[in-house]
Amino acid sequence: MTYATTNSVRAMMPRLDVLALGEPMVEFSQIPGDPGRYLHGFGGDTMNAAIAAARQGARAGYVTRLGDDEFGRELLEFWRGEGLDATGVVVDPDAPTAVYFITHGPEGHVFSYRRAGSAASRMRPSDVPLDLIAGARCLHVSGISQAISANACDAVFAAIEHARANGVQVSYDSNLRLKLWPLARARAVTNATAGMADCFLPSLEDARVLSGLEAPEAILDWALRLGAKQVALKLGADGVLASDGVRTERIGGHVVEFVDASGAGDCFAGSLLARLAAGDDFWTGVRYANAAAALNCTGYGAVAHLPRPAAVQALLAKG
Repeated sequence: MTYATTNSVRAMMPRLDVLALGEPMVEFSQIPGDPGRYLHGFGGDTMNAAIAAARQGARAGYVTRLGDDEFGRELLEFWRGEGLDATGVVVDPDAPTAVYFITHGPEGHVFSYRRAGSAASRMRPSDVPLDLIAGARCLHVSGISQAISANACDAVFAAIEHARANGVQVSYDSNLRLKLWPLARARAVTNATAGMADCFLPSLEDARVLSGLEAPEAILDWALRLGAKQVALKLGADGVLASDGVRTERIGGHVVEFVDASGAGDCFAGSLLARLAAGDDFWTGVRYANAAAALNCTGYGAVAHLPRPAAVQALLAKG
């Protein structure tokens, strides 16, 4: 087991604005109209968020385990090109890097995963880079990061506890995947984690399952009662319903030429955290993230169409 970057190099790195933890994957996205062909890319919810933050100008980094394989090396090279800090990455010689496939059917995109026994699923609390977390502005984690294995879930909680002990903001996206764990456990873990989060970012679809509620307003109240300080409930094409516990506001969606929603919620998370790190207030950040997520739906793949600031500002200017 080795780190992608040495501890001495890590000590010289500037403070990170956003540090995400989770499982990155190599992506193969089916080309519509040509089902035998797939576009090769990269994905994984928290990684997508970290790349989105980096593209908005934030200093972003990632914590994970990669296989000592070609896919792992491709990810490291991709991160270097995106300016993503990889000093928290462990290279595991005994487990593979995860892979997933996106196919497109009449009801939208379908995900198929090859992640059992992946290097990232072998993350443990001892893999958590405490100094890197303590020096970050915000730690971003997700329900998928917790669902891939019990020990990875322990690693997420260890990271959150260390972040909170050092005054680091915690962002949490529920990202419910019932193929990875049973609903009862997902509810228990999500509820506990949301209560530790400064910013909770569930989708309406996830939150309806987790809360047992239907109306967005009732779900927002549920999320705040869990203990989250700020909540942005993602409504898909309808925008976002947000609250800071005092003020509640619904922000409408943007009209774009829709192609694929893969990674839109992750784009929202990373873009919001980047703007908060840049000094925006919560509401300005939410509006920016809402526009960025809409733009991410204009092409295929989780990260290929993560937008740059100029495109986001242009969409916001349209009103």
